Amino acid sequence: MMCGGTRPAVDATEEIQQICDSVKVAAEEKAGKSYEVFKAKSYTSQVVAGTNYFIKVHVGGDDHVHLRVWKKLPHTGGGLELSAMQHSKSHADPVEYF
Repeated sequence: MMCGGTRPAVDATEEIQQICDSVKVAAEEKAGKSYEVFKAKSYTSQVVAGTNYFIKVHVGGDDHVHLRVWKKLPHTGGGLELSAMQHSKSHADPVEYF
């Protein structure tokens, strides 16, 4: 991993699923639809002023979305923010910086 870059993608953990659960409503608002399935599959991360998480999420059928979630530093109030979202992804699409 280069300084400031993302690490290689790995399988999602329970912590990553909890992050997804926390931003699901924001993702549904951004997408303009509800997701019955919202299961984190894999992720990569980048340390910035906090941490950016790039997460591949299964949303039903063959459909996936990619989320960029910023976890703020505790001294700035902490919390999670859905920064960006990519639609029309498949299981085969690599999760990477966007």
